[in-house]
Amino acid sequence: MVRPIVDGARRRFSVAAAEVGHQDAWHQATVGVAAVSGSAHHAREVIDAVERFVWSFPEVEVVSAARAWMTEEDD
Repeated sequence: MVRPIVDGARRRFSVAAAEVGHQDAWHQATVGVAAVSGSAHHAREVIDAVERFVWSFPEVEVVSAARAWMTEEDD
């Protein structure tokens, strides 16, 4: 079930997406998504859309979602 989510997010939203945790666990997965944008507003819109996409899979139970932002000042 992870592959359609990761591939769909990459294709539909042009983001980097991968399974980043729980690869050996059955019925559990951690998916990471990264977006790069010239504005924080656009990046937020893209990540919001990706999150809605993941929630659209009725067979998936989302347990939690977390966000971290990196800006030029974080360099």
